[in-house]
Amino acid sequence: MDPTVLARIQFATNMSFHILFPTITIALGWVLLFFKLRFNRTRDDTWMDAYKFWVKIFALSFAMGVVSGVTMSFQFGTNWPGYMEKVGPVAGPLLAYEVLTAFFLEASFLAIMLFGIGRVPNRIHTLATALVAGGTTLSAFWIIALDSWMQTPQGYEIRDGIVHATDWVAIIFNPSMPYRLTHMLIASSLTVAFLLAGVSAWRWLRGDTSASVLRVMRVGATLAAVLIPVQIFVGDAHGLNTLEHQPQKVAAMEGIWQTEDGAALRLFAIPDEATRSNRYEIPLPNLSSLILTHEWDGRVLGLDEFIGNHPPVAPVFFAFRVMVGLGFLMLAVSWISTWLLWRRGPNRLIGWVLVGMTFSGWVATLAGWYVTEIGRQPWLVTGLLRTSDAVGPVPATTIIGSLGLYVVLYLVLLSAYIGTLLHLARRPDLPTTEDPGGTNPKALPAE
Repeated sequence: MDPTVLARIQFATNMSFHILFPTITIALGWVLLFFKLRFNRTRDDTWMDAYKFWVKIFALSFAMGVVSGVTMSFQFGTNWPGYMEKVGPVAGPLLAYEVLTAFFLEASFLAIMLFGIGRVPNRIHTLATALVAGGTTLSAFWIIALDSWMQTPQGYEIRDGIVHATDWVAIIFNPSMPYRLTHMLIASSLTVAFLLAGVSAWRWLRGDTSASVLRVMRVGATLAAVLIPVQIFVGDAHGLNTLEHQPQKVAAMEGIWQTEDGAALRLFAIPDEATRSNRYEIPLPNLSSLILTHEWDGRVLGLDEFIGNHPPVAPVFFAFRVMVGLGFLMLAVSWISTWLLWRRGPNRLIGWVLVGMTFSGWVATLAGWYVTEIGRQPWLVTGLLRTSDAVGPVPATTIIGSLGLYVVLYLVLLSAYIGTLLHLARRPDLPTTEDPGGTNPKALPAE
């Protein structure tokens, strides 16, 4: 097999595993801060019970994210040396900023957040929680700034074939960055919302009817119900930005092979690259034009405008539909479950539905990232560096061997993660009088 394809599969495997955990920690840090602030204000032990349970999930997710992130950085030197040779003066500093700011912030205060209850003043512990939450978001900021620059590069010049920065503000706040960052932060929040609701529903179904479990279930469902309409609006704006800067990606998302006025929305099709057409289409006339141009007969560029410079259509087309389909399923589940939980309380049916949706945020986020990253092909950095020009001279057999090891390792780690999560969910909460530091949180000073 082509070493370039294998290198792409290997990096995609690493990225697919890694992104699962920052997607949780980015938003869960802020949820923990919310729990802590509610406890500080109300002195209601149910908020502290929620904090003490979910901080364990945060610690587990944070550790998995750090470990899986290290392997990706190795691949820049092994599989993708051409990437750093070409754009290292831009990519290197952005990656360094993430380590120097976000990672050090998280590492400095994480221990206080995890083990500080009863050992440090309450306000210091609350501050540590806030700083760790801010650090996870700052980490996302730098990584998404780099990825967005690779999608819509600006603020650079080329000297001797090497990309050099000329305007760091333009590089960081490139045209797609605000949309992608907002979209990702909301995606993280939705992932955590369904994780909160699903795990709490699982605990409730197993007989834990404590006030803390019921309250977290409501928080998760309500957070999802509020954020999904916002995400739909942000996604529309992100799509319009993509249409402006990467129209070939949008054409692949929509399965539009020929430029059309009044382009149809294809609910389903099987894109056929050999014939450059779709099979088994289910079209809705004019809806793509209406959504993308806000005009009934608006013109949408087709893939025929980008022959040799557009991504593989089928994976982008199907990943986009998985993401959108899950989004609307989340909308229905969150609205119905929120209404039931607040008006009537939980029942077994809605409990099992929420359990089934526990990891739906992971699936939707992965689908969205596949649209983003596969949709950029054949470019690694749009207009500057083709993927085929960045791959290193690593033999295919070597990549296959290491890829196999990665897959086995990641399956073991993912199984261990989910197993640990289920183990924690099966354990009853300790009474709030039994703190790691031997101090009842009710007795902690508010300041």
